[in-house]
Amino acid sequence: MTRTVARRGLAARAAEAAGAALAGGAIGAAATLPFGMPVAGAVIGGLNGALGGWLATYDWRHARGVLAFTLDSSWALVTTGTGLLVHGLNLVARDAGYVPALSERSNRHVYRRGFRVRTTFAMTWGNVMNGAGDVDGDAAMAVRRRRLVTDHEDVHVWQARTFGPLYPVVYVGWLAGGGVAGAVRWALKRDHSLGGSVEAWAYYANPFEWWAYSRDANWPPRVMGDRAPLVWKRPAVRSLAERRQTRSA
Repeated sequence: MTRTVARRGLAARAAEAAGAALAGGAIGAAATLPFGMPVAGAVIGGLNGALGGWLATYDWRHARGVLAFTLDSSWALVTTGTGLLVHGLNLVARDAGYVPALSERSNRHVYRRGFRVRTTFAMTWGNVMNGAGDVDGDAAMAVRRRRLVTDHEDVHVWQARTFGPLYPVVYVGWLAGGGVAGAVRWALKRDHSLGGSVEAWAYYANPFEWWAYSRDANWPPRVMGDRAPLVWKRPAVRSLAERRQTRSA
């Protein structure tokens, strides 16, 4: 009985992977045909579909899951491709620690560790989140790390889907411009460290981060250290926790 269930499970996973690969490849090719890159679009869309299907990533039963897959295969192909590269780096690392409980039918991929530019931060690349940390159990830290995934990093996943190829351009552009602004502020006032001033303007003032921290009910961020005063004083939007409380009331 166990072997039969296992075989059915593998067959179902293979069927979903094949179907999602074909659909993702077709959508990707159609989306990039006007730009003369249908093969690249098909490869990225197909690989993302195959991986997402095999790992049961997308929630096909709800419109949100279908929308996530469609955007990942078309408008957000650039960030989806980046996410596929990160999957590859995580595979090579071997200790990335994929988290099915936070990934299956959640329209995202979550790793405990994985490739990060800053190892003390969780980072999201397209539909791939790295650095979730210890998300198991009911301890306060585990609960907090799970909420970091659902209420902060997942916001970045949908930012990438919503803004598509504009997302990395605006995000990196703000990092560069904000870094310069933070350095100028430090040179004029010298009331905080250079690094703290640059980080406050380049990272924390980034509208995408302001948005995500606000959704996570974490604005102003709890740990600011020797950084300059925040550019934005109030949350950008209501937190997801507050919205959930309103719905349940």
